[in-house]
Amino acid sequence: MIEINLLPGAKRTTRRSASFAPAAAIASVGANLKDKYLIFAIAGTVIGVGAIAGMYLYQSRQEAAIVVRESAAASDSGRFAAVLTARSHAETTRDSVYQQLAIIKSIDDSRYTWPHLLEAINLAVPQYTWLTAVSQTSPITTMAGIANDTSAAGKAKADSARKSAAGRNAAAAAEAHKVHADSLFNGSANSVSFRIVGQTVDVQALTQFMKNLEASPFIRNVQLTRSDLVLSDNKEVTEFQLEAQSENPPTSALQMIPLSIAVH
Repeated sequence: MIEINLLPGAKRTTRRSASFAPAAAIASVGANLKDKYLIFAIAGTVIGVGAIAGMYLYQSRQEAAIVVRESAAASDSGRFAAVLTARSHAETTRDSVYQQLAIIKSIDDSRYTWPHLLEAINLAVPQYTWLTAVSQTSPITTMAGIANDTSAAGKAKADSARKSAAGRNAAAAAEAHKVHADSLFNGSANSVSFRIVGQTVDVQALTQFMKNLEASPFIRNVQLTRSDLVLSDNKEVTEFQLEAQSENPPTSALQMIPLSIAVH
């Protein structure tokens, strides 16, 4: 094609084809990277993406490990459920048998308490002194006695005990039962308190009576709680009241004698 320039003096324009220059592009990017804020933004984006990816992978591993542990725990729970049930039943049976043995032992240990006390009181009474009443003042301490208490006070006490046991923790209730059974089994509940009421015509005889009671290996803590002048058969006598407690003597102080009964 022939081109004619009709405008003298005008420069001739030529078209240039577009071409890609890698060196120029790299140079322009390098120029843009000289901005420090742009560098910080790019670095922060890279770090954030890496942190998110790392946390995702870490949580994925933790979730997988927890799922495995949960499955193992469920399997163990199902496998040992029967064993735990049998163990609980055995422990309940053991505690019940222990309490029954404690009751039997407490009854066996206390069946000779009053015979010894009455014999000691009889031997301690001096001349010109006589007794009018000997009674127990301490409450019943054996579990068998509490269970057999059918009075109004006993029923109220049992109801209160059931209500308080319902409000307490089962472990605490079981521990309390065990402590009580231990006290019965060890003989700590066999001590009884009793009251002696009598009369005398001689104050010195009352003092001698108290000394004789304290000398007995079965009696301790003898205290005079009341002493009054009263009339008995138109005679002035001293009426007294003593409080004391029983004591378990050492086995060396006891003499065991075999008992033989003739059977006809």
